[in-house]
Amino acid sequence: MKNQLKSSGWMGHNGALLIMVLPGVIWLIMFRFIPLAGSLIAFQDYQILRGFWESPWVGLKHFRYLFQYPDFYKIFRNTLVLGVYTLVFTFPLPILIALMMNEFRNKQYKGFIQTAIYIPYFFSWVIIAGFAEELLGLNGMINRMVKATGNDPVIFLQYSQYFRTIVTSATIYRESGWSAIIFIAAMSSIDPALYESAKIDGANRWKQIWHITLPCIMETVIIMLMLKLGQFMTQGFDRIYVFLKPMTLEVGDIFDTFVFRVGITQGQHSLTTAIGLFQSVVGLILVVLSNKLSKKLTGEGVVW
Repeated sequence: MKNQLKSSGWMGHNGALLIMVLPGVIWLIMFRFIPLAGSLIAFQDYQILRGFWESPWVGLKHFRYLFQYPDFYKIFRNTLVLGVYTLVFTFPLPILIALMMNEFRNKQYKGFIQTAIYIPYFFSWVIIAGFAEELLGLNGMINRMVKATGNDPVIFLQYSQYFRTIVTSATIYRESGWSAIIFIAAMSSIDPALYESAKIDGANRWKQIWHITLPCIMETVIIMLMLKLGQFMTQGFDRIYVFLKPMTLEVGDIFDTFVFRVGITQGQHSLTTAIGLFQSVVGLILVVLSNKLSKKLTGEGVVW
């Protein structure tokens, strides 16, 4: 009797789920919450040999240095522009891919397409940059075609006007298929009876997508958008650095590369922490604003 009561209790029904979630919770605490204490370094002249407790406190010194840095506004602008490129061009595409995958009826063909678009996500950015070099380099495939027509080759990877397009295209190639997984999963949970009812009412596939599929996954779309906005100021060091050249530094130098170039290589730990804290505050503001916007559009906040 006691075993039956125990198995029928809250822990009995949710024990397996709690065990599955536990590793993620531990990871979150260790690598996200505990390191928050290190943000205090931004208000110190941190010295490794003296440690956290004995390093002198300097208040907002490093934030003033950051905002008064000669290239701050250029770096800030580059980060914003690349963030907009990433948001506008790479966020909607996984939704479109998921919609198309949801329409496939041939399971073998669908499985092949899924595998083909997921694989690039497992390539490192160094490999992606190698693909770009083979395609767009001086002796790359495109320039060989240009030479064959009697024209002069174009070094695409070293011209600043092509940099953002190349980085965004590489991001689409590497991450769009993988990002579509969450939307495909959301679509798989939609009740098939809704589609059957729509067919009886005479709705074609487009109307079913517009009136059933998209509304049913809208909450997932908003959550993913908020996560993207939270990372808006963090474009990823490796994604940018592998394409960065001295000629493209004017449009490609962002906070992540600035942290490496000025902060880490010169041992300015307090400055790099101040930059990270600034990025986090901007991301938090964007998440709060997007949640308020979702309240106005849907009548309730998605997150809180």
